[in-house]
Amino acid sequence: MKNSNKLKIIPLGGMHEVGKNLTIIEYRDEIIIVDCGMTFPSEEHLGIDVIIPDITYLIKNKDKIKAMVLTHGHEDHIGAIPYVLKKVKMPIYGTPLTIGLLENKLKEHHLGKVDLHVVHAGDKVKLGKMEVEWIRVNHSIPDSCAIAINTPLGYVYHTGDFKVDFTPISDGVIDLQRIAQIGEKGVIAMIGESVNVLREGYTMSESTVGETFNRIFSQKRDNKIIIATFASNVQRVQQIINSAEKFNRKVVLSGRSMVNVIETARGLNYLNVKKDTIIDMKDINKYEDKELCFITTGSQGEPMSALTRIAYGEHKKIHLTPNDVIILSATPIPGNEIDVTKVINKLMESGAEVIYEALTEIHVSGHACQEELKLIMSLVNPKYFIPAHGEIRHLYKHREIAMSLGIPKDNVFVMDNGNCLEISQNGAKLIGDVPSGDILVDGLGIGDVGNIVLRDRKRLSEDGLIIIVLTISKTKRELISGPDIISRGFVYVRESGDLMDDVKDIVSKTIENCSKESILDWSLLKNNIKDDLKGFLFQQTKRNPMILPIIMEI
Repeated sequence: MKNSNKLKIIPLGGMHEVGKNLTIIEYRDEIIIVDCGMTFPSEEHLGIDVIIPDITYLIKNKDKIKAMVLTHGHEDHIGAIPYVLKKVKMPIYGTPLTIGLLENKLKEHHLGKVDLHVVHAGDKVKLGKMEVEWIRVNHSIPDSCAIAINTPLGYVYHTGDFKVDFTPISDGVIDLQRIAQIGEKGVIAMIGESVNVLREGYTMSESTVGETFNRIFSQKRDNKIIIATFASNVQRVQQIINSAEKFNRKVVLSGRSMVNVIETARGLNYLNVKKDTIIDMKDINKYEDKELCFITTGSQGEPMSALTRIAYGEHKKIHLTPNDVIILSATPIPGNEIDVTKVINKLMESGAEVIYEALTEIHVSGHACQEELKLIMSLVNPKYFIPAHGEIRHLYKHREIAMSLGIPKDNVFVMDNGNCLEISQNGAKLIGDVPSGDILVDGLGIGDVGNIVLRDRKRLSEDGLIIIVLTISKTKRELISGPDIISRGFVYVRESGDLMDDVKDIVSKTIENCSKESILDWSLLKNNIKDDLKGFLFQQTKRNPMILPIIMEI
């Protein structure tokens, strides 16, 4: 093999963060993309809907792209695809449920014909000089797979999101035998998810949650039961349905994403439901509370979710009573703890009973803990290891585990988004960076909201806005009308008369000083008004409102 035959691994998302997963596998002039996810905004991303990876490198190298291959159907692995397809076209391969969920997203974005291919665990697809194989794993959504890419330098093994579950609800058991076979053939590099790497031991089986649901349903026979969980957690929904059917309850779905995912899963036979179990929301008045079980979105405290609207009394159909039981069957994603707590407190204000993970076992993770991570790494036995899908503390802990299993420190690469790892027969090294970062999506705008706009939004939200409106004579350079002061989010004008009078005096003096110049520069006048007012307002109020002068000339 010539030394020019080099393999590159370039993450554009999923490093130093939980979400936004996108990894490029590049050999010579061919690129395979593994996953293409999004993440949700944090508090500082005011008004932003979602965040997607920067795909400048993919746009620049679009002729090299052979395909995108998907591990599973969660938003943090497929959510950015509609936005990427508007810039770069490519074939996309995924398992049946993954492609089914993706098709829903593509319809929402009104994208035309997309080159989609359905594969199954065990399938292999030749893509140029590389061959991709899907290997069954367990996760919190059916049809999850690891990806093994056979390159001329050896296999690249991408774990996807996984755990080892020997009693899954509606999926096959993880294919440890095939994973071991791949390891024996020679894995040049392994990319491993790190979400639960800080937890010791093993992740509990999903089947244990079903026992908890049965116990709660048996104890709450006269209560209306409302359960919030991830819409994509089809196996969790199956267990809720099983308990509802066992205790003669009808199931009602609430939340657009919940309805869409469950309809897709039922259409692909991933849910086992009796004919009359699921009823329409409009028919709930035909049944008593003790005959109903609601499955809803909102387990992460999302402001517009069904559960949040229920908590604040804003849901059109579901109204809380002190006799109700609400179950949050999910763990807060890092960063969502405050929002979840607010919803729990609001639900409790109604007098309803709220059951969440801290009180009982109504949730298990879909991600591997330390012993499972060790098991897979031992079977794969990679030459180089890249911890992924985690914050920096997760990635460093995963590196520590890899080293404890005998992988040399120099062969473990804790990467950042945009880093380029080059692998050849002579070794592996980081050779620089490609463009990367967050692209902010706000409504129909993709990437048109940057740090400056967010800074202005933050400033407006914290200190408000003052608008100075005035009219000046072009010939006489005199103030004809104004200055009129408009305040929004700063002070209430009617109750701040003295302050507003002082503002008018300062603006008038600024205009008078500027009119003495030989040439009256409107830009200079606006800047002077801002500068003169900024110091005064901060001195008087300890606030820094945005100051917007509007000057009309006649």
